[in-house]
Amino acid sequence: MIPIISSNLSALRAFAKKMAVIANNVANIESEGFKKSRAVLKEGPVNDVLAEISKVETPGPLVAVEEDGKTVLKESSNVELAQEIPQASLTKTYYQANLKVLEEQDEMLGNLLDIIK
Repeated sequence: MIPIISSNLSALRAFAKKMAVIANNVANIESEGFKKSRAVLKEGPVNDVLAEISKVETPGPLVAVEEDGKTVLKESSNVELAQEIPQASLTKTYYQANLKVLEEQDEMLGNLLDIIK
């Protein structure tokens, strides 16, 4: 495979994985004790892009909950929507940029093949 296409395809996979992690965090924002994950993009061994996923173990805020007539403190999720939404927006933009590069490569290869014919 052409190296630039391979790099872009691996970047698309990595950004898709990062978006899935963000979506999972947002979906569990109200889950008691849920710990968010982070996807960090790194360069792979052959100029590809890899997404490394790790849990963020910081505690969530404590919330007072009424159980059986008693007030109990429970840890809520450590997900902050103010962090997740901008990350989702950036990830979408980066995904679209890589997709555009692939589209341009496809068009250039098509033109090259037309010239060779």
